[in-house]
Amino acid sequence: MLISIASKLSLLLILLCSFNSYSNDLKDFVESSSRNEANVLRDVYRNPFETLSFFGLESNMSVVELSPGGGWYTEILAPYLKESGNLIVAHFNPDLGGYYEKSRRRFEEKIKDKEIFEAMTIVNLDAKFSKAGEIDAVLTFRNLHNWIGPQLDVILNSAYSALKSGGILGVVEHRAEPGTSIEAMKKSGYVTEEWAISEVEKKGFVLLGKSELNANPRDTKNHPRGVWTLPPSMAMKEQDKKKYESIGESDRMTLLFQKP
Repeated sequence: MLISIASKLSLLLILLCSFNSYSNDLKDFVESSSRNEANVLRDVYRNPFETLSFFGLESNMSVVELSPGGGWYTEILAPYLKESGNLIVAHFNPDLGGYYEKSRRRFEEKIKDKEIFEAMTIVNLDAKFSKAGEIDAVLTFRNLHNWIGPQLDVILNSAYSALKSGGILGVVEHRAEPGTSIEAMKKSGYVTEEWAISEVEKKGFVLLGKSELNANPRDTKNHPRGVWTLPPSMAMKEQDKKKYESIGESDRMTLLFQKP
């Protein structure tokens, strides 16, 4: 499972070279007028062009987006991959009811009868994402904290199975201070970089690189309602609103893994 430093550097060089050839194309989709205006305002914190470029995304890839929520990244990925690639979104199983069913229904209503989403496929997050070995990239944004426990094993195993050899797993996640306990991670929504890397590597993935492009040094990570205190959730509502708005969205790690 080990990949030499030289091999890692070679792969990153390939990703950077390919980035130069498609960067304008990707940027067109990030800047598309088809995106929700409120979502575009979050770009300053989420850096979609830079993040997807770091992950080496190309328009002809087969991609799985894990737990897309309201579809913030889906608005970019679906049209970008529509013509020559393939997008599969793994959303909540509606049969679980409650929040899961409501979230899935809202997502399906969002994409209904919209041309940019018509080539996309939806599968359940708790099922297989595709046939084994046919996916180029699996991406997940701000989700690991929701999966702490057995669910994380199921999802990472499915991701590993779906990916081709050489396929990549891109992870963006709220970053806790080193040494934070599992219970504190569950409560706060922030997870440590050490824990995240360890859990992914246990499944056979190899860490290729890290980026600080989604870091936020203003985030103290010590908030009364955890990460949900900050934008866009603003769990404290009007209480200290300006304070939390001035911090912005959470400090985040951005990690790139590969299936050997």
